Parts: sequence; structure tokens; C-alpha cells
Amino acid sequence: MTAITIPLSEEQLERLRSVAAEAGISPEELIRATLEEWLGRPRDDFHQAASYVLQKNAELYRRLA
Repeated sequence: MTAITIPLSEEQLERLRSVAAEAGISPEELIRATLEEWLGRPRDDFHQAASYVLQKNAELYRRLA
């Protein structure tokens, strides 16, 4: 397994510890679970933006033709 180190401010670290404690898990477990959830999400925002751009380009090409 690979480890990643990220800098956190003292305030961020305290908030992380607090949220993890409320959930009854370690800060590392909280970060891992949150990251796994985020990475597993479908990228609907990208697909919506791509569809919008393609639609606008089709309209532009139609006008130019």
C-alpha cells in the first residue's frame, strides 16, 4: 500500500479528529472512506458540461453551414 502525506493546518487537523471521533473511527479511516466514496462517484458534472459543449458546437456548425 502507498502512503500519501498532506499538510494540514492545526485547525483542519482538529476538525478532522473531531469528525472522526464523532463517527467512532480514526482520522485515517475517515479520510480513506471519504476518498473512496469521492473516487467512486460518477462524474455527472463532467458529462453534463461535455454534453452542453457538444450541443453548442452542433448549433454553431449548423449556423455556419
